[in-house]
Amino acid sequence: MSSSLRDQLIDHMTLNGFSECTKRSYVTGVKGLAKFYNRPPDVLTNEEVHLYIRHLIMERKVNWHTCNNYLSGIIYFYKNICHWENVERFGIPPRPRQKKLPITLSIEEVKRLLSVVINLKHRVLLKTAYSAGLRVSELISLKPHHIESDPSRMLIRVEQGKGRKDRYTLLSKELLGELRQYFRKYQPEKWLFTGYKQGEHLSYAAARKVFMVNKKKPA
Repeated sequence: MSSSLRDQLIDHMTLNGFSECTKRSYVTGVKGLAKFYNRPPDVLTNEEVHLYIRHLIMERKVNWHTCNNYLSGIIYFYKNICHWENVERFGIPPRPRQKKLPITLSIEEVKRLLSVVINLKHRVLLKTAYSAGLRVSELISLKPHHIESDPSRMLIRVEQGKGRKDRYTLLSKELLGELRQYFRKYQPEKWLFTGYKQGEHLSYAAARKVFMVNKKKPA
């Protein structure tokens, strides 16, 4: 994908208030399509887009959630940047909704999980998620100024959460104490939980890995 098309796509999403996470996912989807055919995405056909998504699902075995995100980005690109009419799903049927209750940990299980986390950054990451009731996407998007530690407030500001809505959640005194230790050691600037690449926040996959690795540790 040319830098011009990429910039147009990013600018359009920014003006429409898309989160940074969504913008990255949509750009990745369109870039992958262009790389697959080694041609500019704006000259491809509906059938070629269909075959690419089919390739991701059937041959590369990319999980449905990721494929659907890429497809959403591709649809957005053709509808808003290329101005194609009647843009649907390129013949890819939506996955039937599977209603499953979320798996929740008991208080004892959360305490056990946190007790085995030695790394301060990882412990604060998990404690912030559970104490404040944050989704992973909300957790990794936190910035230092979102922690409002004034005794009269004690809140965490969540910007562009589910449904692209801002909200507040409670900040406990115990979590604030750990956050202060974390600030002294890591001195975060742009993002509360920085990623491996300079200037980027921790990725969704990395945050989930922290949980999965520590979950398997013996108490």
